[in-house]
Amino acid sequence: MYLATTGRRTDAPSRPTGTGRRVPGTVVALGAVSLVTDVSSEMVTAVLPLYLVLGLGLSPLQFGFLDGLFNGATALVRLLGGRLADRGGRHRTVAGAGYLLSALSRLGLLLAGGAAGGIAAALAADRLGKGVRTAPRDALITLSAPPDALGRAFGVHRAMDTTGALLGPLVAFAVLWATADAYDAVFVVSFATGLFGVLVLVLFVPAGPAPAGPASDVRATPAVRPAPTAGPVPTPGPAPAPRPAGRPRHRALADPVFRRVVTAAALLGAATVGDSFLYLLLQRGLDLPPLLFPLLPLGAAAGYLLLAVPAGRLADRTGRRVPFLCGHGALLAAYLTLLAPPGWPVAVLVLVLLGVFYAATDGVLMALAGPVLPRDGRAGGLAVLQTGQALARLVGAAGFGAAWTWWGPRPALAVAALALAAALVAAWRILPGREVS
Repeated sequence: MYLATTGRRTDAPSRPTGTGRRVPGTVVALGAVSLVTDVSSEMVTAVLPLYLVLGLGLSPLQFGFLDGLFNGATALVRLLGGRLADRGGRHRTVAGAGYLLSALSRLGLLLAGGAAGGIAAALAADRLGKGVRTAPRDALITLSAPPDALGRAFGVHRAMDTTGALLGPLVAFAVLWATADAYDAVFVVSFATGLFGVLVLVLFVPAGPAPAGPASDVRATPAVRPAPTAGPVPTPGPAPAPRPAGRPRHRALADPVFRRVVTAAALLGAATVGDSFLYLLLQRGLDLPPLLFPLLPLGAAAGYLLLAVPAGRLADRTGRRVPFLCGHGALLAAYLTLLAPPGWPVAVLVLVLLGVFYAATDGVLMALAGPVLPRDGRAGGLAVLQTGQALARLVGAAGFGAAWTWWGPRPALAVAALALAAALVAAWRILPGREVS
């Protein structure tokens, strides 16, 4: 068989020319939901490192532990969300619950009033909401687009998502400027925007995934081959035994191909430094005023927005393994660039490289793994993959925060670069090639 990295199977039925070029309406609707939601979430994310480290006085070790903990706290919830979505195909319902929980978490930040416990609970609720919604949403995308166009579909979705990530810091900056650094106002506007995203989901995303054509599930349904022109007609084999409704027929990690994808993604995730640390390093190197800190993510978001669709289309044509690894190579280059003497050229280059990293890895990884899984177990399988990444990044964030606290930022960054280089070599050997038997 061919993994998601190949394009169309040779035995798959042909489609009319140009059909695969049209992005399904479900993908566009989900992109609109993600755009609005990311405006809400990135408003908070843009000011959070500054609020916690400079406002509340957390050390880099404490911030790294919190950042990694709340990303890792989504692990079991991701698995639960994926499994619930697969039962009866309730992808939109489960995703909507996650979007709503994240929106409500903004009220938690508002009510916490600077109390560490309240802030921790609100951040946990936000991460849990993200964990619940991510796998069902990505499963909806893979179920709505044909396998040979998944890179493009994810590229379009991630481009719309990143548009929200680009607008979020701008809105946060405008609110802080208009209210004289009132963080509470940011939380209120973020809450209202998040609720609007939930409304868009309910009104415009179908309750169930639309069929993506005969090639939409290369693992679940054998392709229909054209009848031979001569010779005996093959006798069909026995029909598979019926199975209980709503029970996935496939355990994701039992598939050796999928297991290799998860292992490689986890290794690379453990060597990934959180963006918040990189922005803090840039802020310190440039001696940037706190008011301008929320603007730093805009550079990475702009690069991601411009490159997401081209990277997805390239992955569809050439295979998704190489772009995924090259994206992590761009992240390694960003680490090495941060070791240079600080200045605006360094900052611009780091932000551009971060944009390349996300464009070549985020949606591409989902497009790589999605077709390996059957339709009725896809959300759960993607949740396993995302959980592996989240747990690995928990280790990476906490480890980098500890190294920064004990050794200083530059030695910690040098160790992170070495770890990522080693992970890249290992992932190159672990990830399957284009053709998988």
